[in-house]
Amino acid sequence: MNVLWLCNFMLPMVAERLGLEATNKEGWISGLASVLLERQKGNAIRLAVAFPVEQERDGYREELKLGEQGTVECFGFYEDTAHPERYDVGLEARLQKILEAAKPDVIHCFGTEYPHTLALCRAYSRKERILIGIQGLCAVYADAYFANLPDRVIRSATLRDSLRKDTLQMQQEKFVQRGRMEIEAVRLAGNVTGRTHWDRHYTQEWNPQAEYYEMNETLRKDFYDEAWKEENCVPHSIFLSQGDYPIKGLHYMLLALPDILKRYPDTKVYVAGNSVVKTGTLKDRIKVSAYGKYLQELLQRYALWDKVCFLGKLKSDEMKKQYLRSHLFVCCSTIENSPNSLGEAMLLGMPCVSALVGGISTIFQDGEDGIGYEGYDAGRPGEADSAEIAQRLSEAVLKMWDDELARKQYCEHARGHAKRTHDREANYRKLLEIYTSIAEK
Repeated sequence: MNVLWLCNFMLPMVAERLGLEATNKEGWISGLASVLLERQKGNAIRLAVAFPVEQERDGYREELKLGEQGTVECFGFYEDTAHPERYDVGLEARLQKILEAAKPDVIHCFGTEYPHTLALCRAYSRKERILIGIQGLCAVYADAYFANLPDRVIRSATLRDSLRKDTLQMQQEKFVQRGRMEIEAVRLAGNVTGRTHWDRHYTQEWNPQAEYYEMNETLRKDFYDEAWKEENCVPHSIFLSQGDYPIKGLHYMLLALPDILKRYPDTKVYVAGNSVVKTGTLKDRIKVSAYGKYLQELLQRYALWDKVCFLGKLKSDEMKKQYLRSHLFVCCSTIENSPNSLGEAMLLGMPCVSALVGGISTIFQDGEDGIGYEGYDAGRPGEADSAEIAQRLSEAVLKMWDDELARKQYCEHARGHAKRTHDREANYRKLLEIYTSIAEK
């Protein structure tokens, strides 16, 4: 069976093989690829992977033998990924060439966030062979983008925002534009795979004729072989996997922190990913966005600069170490489907607090896997302001740290639940079942 994957980035295993910098995004795709390639002799799948590249690499094609993991054919196509809100009709011709070379029986598009998914759906006539895998949904994220930010912040613009034409309002509009392309892609595809009640609701609303396949994610391999231990962590340390744009909700955490510090003054928050609050150099100050400036205001107002540590981009092993040394994982986003970071934290068996937004309740059970709290509701944006949501967050954190017995039970339940959700063998079998079903259409 010939299977073509359409990805948003070059797989890390491919980038490393070519001596290029690898991305840490969407690590579950790497996990799935590893399982598929390790068993290539038995599954008889000839895997091809297409991904965006710089313009000078457009047309890149190479078959790679990845050690013991198997063989994958790689195709690179040029796409302006810095502006995913813009549709380039030339993508259709570039992807058409790849389709002719790969001769796929099944096409699996990972995500709807970039124009290449729509371009492929327009370029390929056999819609019953196209499977769109839902990651996030830009059309829905757009409604939650401003995340209880003050109006003055939403309307503001720093020098960086003006030069890049990337104010908060423009950023939200870009999500709206990406959402329009996303909805059209879903309407053109014959099949959708998702993993939560949330993504099923929206995709079936957009395309009732598409066949929906439920399939959970296989996470990065090294998160399966170790467990969190309280005696090895830094007491009252909180870990957030991202915080560089409003949807990730870092401002809620900063607003909640003063109340947490009253009870636990040694609390410290660690944030992975891009830092938008750097002030060390003139260049750093020029690059600060309106959201970054607002975070700086909160850090200054509540004297939190020495209580929040921005870690920068972390590799897979560095992320794992940070989970294991932290006393609590927090997901304070305004909207998510099923965040991999929460899945990784649960799989390691660490204490988790999460906003119950989007599809999170499908993978995280409040009161069993950890403590959930009512977060931002895009359907009722005026129901709660940022202070109320921050108070719910602080209460959840304090409740977790105040009850040692319940915390241990949460950790056990979370690890067991995540092992079932992210079971590599079960998810591998389900993937083969889906591909076989589509290929036979």
